[in-house]
Amino acid sequence: MVAGELYNASDPELVAAYRNARRLCRAFNATRPEELEERGRMTRNLFAEGRQTVRIEPPFLCDYGFNIRLGESVYFNYNCIVLDVCEVRIGSFTMFGPAVQIYTALHPMNAELRRNVEYGKPVQIGSDVWVGGGAIICPGVRIGSRTVIGAGSVVTRDQPEGVFAAGNPCRVIREITENIEADDGREQLR
Repeated sequence: MVAGELYNASDPELVAAYRNARRLCRAFNATRPEELEERGRMTRNLFAEGRQTVRIEPPFLCDYGFNIRLGESVYFNYNCIVLDVCEVRIGSFTMFGPAVQIYTALHPMNAELRRNVEYGKPVQIGSDVWVGGGAIICPGVRIGSRTVIGAGSVVTRDQPEGVFAAGNPCRVIREITENIEADDGREQLR
């Protein structure tokens, strides 16, 4: 499965791992905001790496959890979903808006084959990335560091470092430079 090869999702070992992740997600999603220590314990049991500093607003769902590798201070807003049949690697200080979906799972085009097996492709997201609410990141995609993905985008192809990309399909709109920071609304706050 993790190698991206065809696999049977009904394999007893995978079913047990999936159920464990569902149990942890359900318990996490039922916690109260002040139960930070309990939430921390659950994420330490769920994720492969980066679990000490991850911040998640429930509800959050994932398939297995053990394929999710997080850098420092990753933030998931409400209603995020990660289908992690393959590795999902997320760099430090990356933020996800509400209802972002990250998919690694794929299904064969052949209907008969699709009845019994599936496969996946890993997703890699750099550091200091901001993914706007409702964006969908498709299997096999790489997003470069310091990139901003616009809300509602469907990311079907790799996105380079340091750009603002948006749309369906997601495409580069412009490079992010220090000069662009003037249009980000900070002037209105003064």
